[in-house]
Amino acid sequence: MTELFLIAHIAGRGVAIDAAQVDSVVDIGEIVAVPRADAFVRGLAALRSRVVTVIDTGTALGIAPTPDTVRRAVITIVEGHHYAILIESVEDVAPFARLPLSAGLTLQAGWAIAGTGIVERDGAPLLVLDLTAIIPESVLAA
Repeated sequence: MTELFLIAHIAGRGVAIDAAQVDSVVDIGEIVAVPRADAFVRGLAALRSRVVTVIDTGTALGIAPTPDTVRRAVITIVEGHHYAILIESVEDVAPFARLPLSAGLTLQAGWAIAGTGIVERDGAPLLVLDLTAIIPESVLAA
């Protein structure tokens, strides 16, 4: 069975995001820092008359922070709240068959938590990311 995926780049790596988790893809304007927020919260931004929490995807995944110049984001809605997940670029939206992660596959840091499967594009595997797993529970509980 095929599903629709958004192909994007995070930390220089191509990833597949289930289109059902994508509300929109936008370019974020000004991001206002939130005092005392965890490092993975880049800040808040206004988006179409609503406030979204901007997630530094690199930091949330336990890898290098997303560069400050990155302004493209995938908007996802979790428990009624809007989150902007920073991405470097978007490539395409296409149907793929989701495959399970191989038992011998070792993923580093947060990739292991957020990775839920793979899709094969032109013979190369792309990790399927669960956007809700990128948003740390401390933010979801707030």
